[in-house]
Amino acid sequence: MKKLLITPLLICGLAQADITTPQVVNGYADLALTTYTDAHATALALHSQLEALVKDPSQQTLNNAKTAWIAARPSYQQSEVFRFGNSIVDDWEGQLNAWPLDEGLIDYVNSDSYEHELGNEGSTANIIANKKVGDLKVSRLSAKTLANLNEFGGSEANVATGYHAIEFLLWGQDLNGHEAGAGNRPWTDYAKGDQCSDGNCKRRGKYLLAASDLLIDDLEYMVGQWTPGEDNYRAELVALESKEALNKMLFGMGSLSLGELAGERIKVALTANSTEDEHDCFSDNTHNSHYYNAQGIANVFYGRYESANGQSLSVPSLRDYFASQGNYQLVSDADAAFGKTQMSLTQVVKSAEQGVAFDQLIAPGNSQGKALLTTVIGDLVNQTQVIENMAQALELSQLSPDDAGHEF
Repeated sequence: MKKLLITPLLICGLAQADITTPQVVNGYADLALTTYTDAHATALALHSQLEALVKDPSQQTLNNAKTAWIAARPSYQQSEVFRFGNSIVDDWEGQLNAWPLDEGLIDYVNSDSYEHELGNEGSTANIIANKKVGDLKVSRLSAKTLANLNEFGGSEANVATGYHAIEFLLWGQDLNGHEAGAGNRPWTDYAKGDQCSDGNCKRRGKYLLAASDLLIDDLEYMVGQWTPGEDNYRAELVALESKEALNKMLFGMGSLSLGELAGERIKVALTANSTEDEHDCFSDNTHNSHYYNAQGIANVFYGRYESANGQSLSVPSLRDYFASQGNYQLVSDADAAFGKTQMSLTQVVKSAEQGVAFDQLIAPGNSQGKALLTTVIGDLVNQTQVIENMAQALELSQLSPDDAGHEF
């Protein structure tokens, strides 16, 4: 997996030409369009591998599908910076990336180790083995059926769709706790005939492809919302007074940095030593998930994106704007803050690559892991302060990024 780097951009010369705020807002919209287009393309590539798995189940086709899922995550994770501040994205994203989930809603689980939300009537529904969930008939597994099952019974833990539902169907439960290892679903869960592990292989394949179909449809919808020349969300955004649009940009950057990434995705799991609160918990891909969340925040500041196929986009950026206004100190502070965040998250990635993944870092008594993740949290908090300073420099009202109720 190719890593996008912040560091080389830190030594770039400061922009000389005047940059206007409307140019920055349009650049932001172009970044969103390119990021979601890339997420859609990688989801299509994933779907192709899922079809191959269902058609010709084997250890190799399962491995290929897992590889494609891992490859699809960076583009989507970088898109999450557009979620906060843009309600059309925030209202939509739960169908694609909701977590943690009570996976017993979807498929079989190990009852000895399964932890689920107390009182959740859907936590052991096992849609794949049963054609009825409560009073709902689910004999036909389609994208629409799965969408209707999200938050079944009023529980947010009942996640039937999105990247993590597909992840679970590829890896299965991670039964290793704080020890090394991810989920280890056998390929025979998709096998045909007598090789099928539990008699539900055909239905499991239908569920997998329906979830993938819905993911693709959802991403196509969001691409449409950012396409220029249409009556869509992009048109609404660029029609706003520039300061209002810039506030949305900075609020999104600050909220993902502070409340979501530092808080919900790292601090919660670390404080509770909870593998259930690990983001990509079935695949042990959480290190990359966090890294690319941070990358997405930096992308907006630097005005650039590199697609999975290596194509690059560069647009008028916040950095360009501040430099053109002569606010070199803020540019320098931001370069330093984004660079520190990248370096600390790179250490988390390296740790995983060396065999100590996120679920091991958060284990009780792992002082080295705690120190590593505490550094990341501190860097994200400092980065958020710089983002707030950008808002002040633009004479915006108090930014107040979402802290998700966490104290830092």
